[in-house]
Amino acid sequence: MLVCPVCKKPVVLAADGGSLKCGQCRRVYPIQDDIPVMLVDLAKIDPA
Repeated sequence: MLVCPVCKKPVVLAADGGSLKCGQCRRVYPIQDDIPVMLVDLAKIDPA
């Protein structure tokens, strides 16, 4: 199980299938070459 490195809550596969989203802090982490990139600097915050 992967967790958000900021708030330590589980991340789930986003609707687009190309990223992982944290439900708590709304950060979206990209998946590149089938590998999740869990770096805070590369995460985007989803406004919704």
